[in-house]
Amino acid sequence: MRRFIVPLILGVGGCAVLAAFGFWQLARLEWKEGILAEIEARIAGPEIALPLEPDAEAYRFQPVAVSGRFDGNDVPVFLSHSGGPVYRLVASFETDGGRRIMVDRGAISALEPLTEARRTAPGLAQVQGNLHWPDEVDDWTPEPDANGTLYGRDIPLMARLLETEPMLVVAREITPNTPPTTPLPVTTSGIPNNHLGYAVQWFGLALVWAGMTFFLLWRTAKRSD
Repeated sequence: MRRFIVPLILGVGGCAVLAAFGFWQLARLEWKEGILAEIEARIAGPEIALPLEPDAEAYRFQPVAVSGRFDGNDVPVFLSHSGGPVYRLVASFETDGGRRIMVDRGAISALEPLTEARRTAPGLAQVQGNLHWPDEVDDWTPEPDANGTLYGRDIPLMARLLETEPMLVVAREITPNTPPTTPLPVTTSGIPNNHLGYAVQWFGLALVWAGMTFFLLWRTAKRSD
């Protein structure tokens, strides 16, 4: 019996530890789904007037409606998209109340030259969308190219380039949308939620560990015979 004690302890202990990690990931999954549900509820919530302060913690994903005027200036942001590479056009916008903010008008194809005719035209418009402070820039993000194209929506940098407040409205609908862009509204699709996959991996490892333990005990029993 002494031959079985150590393998049995290691087997049961290892399975318990691996299974515990799996259950922890399931708990994280429930927590993450709650967070995503809360974000989706806020994205689809009632619209408010543009807040006075650009407070990311208080107003992230907040639906807003603004009216005013595009002044014809924008910053292209290169983006790899499922339908092919695109430019997001982030344009400066002056509200009826005289505030200058940024509006993410959406995407145009990057397979064609970025001519002036394809960029934001000056004119009056109404915008419905969500406030957003995207986290897309880090130490590995390339610098803007010679044409001023960015490779991530850097709120402080775009605000300096466009001379606006550091406040971005990601458009869901623009009337009129001139020249046309494809809106890329705020969704939860870009927020990772891999906890179920991690849980399956931990439970799978627990099963493998149990199988190895059973095999070791079987071999030990055969040798005893």
